[in-house]
Amino acid sequence: MTTETTIDTLSGDSSFSAYVAKPASQPKAAIVVIQEIFGVNAGIRRKCDLFAEQGYLAVAPDLFWRLEPGIELDPDIEPEFQRALDLMGKFNQDQGIRDIEATIKWARAESGGKKVGAVGYCLGGRLAYMTAARTDVDASVGYYAVGIPDLLRESHAIANPLMLHIPTADGFVPPEAQKAMHEGLDDHPRVTLHDYAGLDHGFATQFGKRRNEEGATLADTRTDAFFAEHLG
Repeated sequence: MTTETTIDTLSGDSSFSAYVAKPASQPKAAIVVIQEIFGVNAGIRRKCDLFAEQGYLAVAPDLFWRLEPGIELDPDIEPEFQRALDLMGKFNQDQGIRDIEATIKWARAESGGKKVGAVGYCLGGRLAYMTAARTDVDASVGYYAVGIPDLLRESHAIANPLMLHIPTADGFVPPEAQKAMHEGLDDHPRVTLHDYAGLDHGFATQFGKRRNEEGATLADTRTDAFFAEHLG
């Protein structure tokens, strides 16, 4: 079952919407699905639906609500892609993490106190890393996370498992950034990195031209196993 819900901010003085996909029976755990720069669009909603089919309560908060509520953009349409880049530049990531933390709190209560994971894509991959470092989320996964070298100073705060999927031909994460990620995180006891040779940013998107079926299937299989282990 899918629905929309409203989640209160941590301060309690405002609220934002979120897409929710519920499993057929009592959820085994909950997963917060963190949007790309394109908002909670059809692809993100489908990610939630797939997690619900596996027995998770899945929720995707509208993180751009302070800029404009309900934004949905298509990365394959150039003007919408450019608008998404503009929104990313205006987005306050620290506030976004607080909204993710509020969503984790909501998901924990809604699932009856079960464990809560987080998975994010693109900007959401970066936010998944920040969520691992700044919240009590039980496990996190980031796909083609951007700007992680700037956040390596926070790696000491990662207390629960984190997995990052890194396409080696990512146009937004150059080789030197990938090298810094490996140097900074390979020895971290809670962090696992997976490289995807020759794949580009967005390879695991649910819909559209960026998807690479083989790479997406491999990454998603690893994500599913990771959540089964750490959220069980």
